[in-house]
Amino acid sequence: MTQRDPPRAAAAAPPGFKLLNSGPTDMFVGINGPIFRAREGDHLIVGMRVERRHCNPGETCHGGMLMTFVDMAMVMAMHYQGKLAHFMHTVSLTTDFLASAPLGSWIQARTDILRVTRKLVFAQCLVTADGTAAVRASGVFKIGPALKRADADSGT
Repeated sequence: MTQRDPPRAAAAAPPGFKLLNSGPTDMFVGINGPIFRAREGDHLIVGMRVERRHCNPGETCHGGMLMTFVDMAMVMAMHYQGKLAHFMHTVSLTTDFLASAPLGSWIQARTDILRVTRKLVFAQCLVTADGTAAVRASGVFKIGPALKRADADSGT
C-alpha cells in the first residue's frame, strides 16, 4: 500500500448495498468493479468506490471511467427496472461532467428509463460522488439478443 492508496476499509460499500454478481472477473465489468447494488423503490441504484486504478493523475476518477460506470449502470437498470433480459448495444451516450469524484469517494448512479420501443431503449442517469451531483448522462441502446445469464446483471 502506498501513501496515496485509500485504506482497505474505504473500499466498503455503504449500508444497504450488496455486491453485484457481474460475471467473470476477467471480463470488462469484473475488471472495472467491484460494482454494488441497492434497491430504491422500483429503481436499481448502482455504486462503486473510486480506487486509485480508476483515477487520473489529479487523483479524481477518470472521465472515461465515469462514462464506463454510467454505461454499465444504465444497462443494469434496464435489466432490472425494464425487465429487459437482452444484451444492450450502446448507440449513443452523452455525458456532462458536473463535479469531480475524488479518490476514495463513493459514486452511485440512478437511472430512469424514458422510453422502450421494439428495438431501442432511451434512458437518463445521474451519478453522485459522496452525495454531490457529478455526472448527468443520457443514452440510447439497441435491444440485442437474449442474455444467457440475465440474472447476472439484473440486480436481483
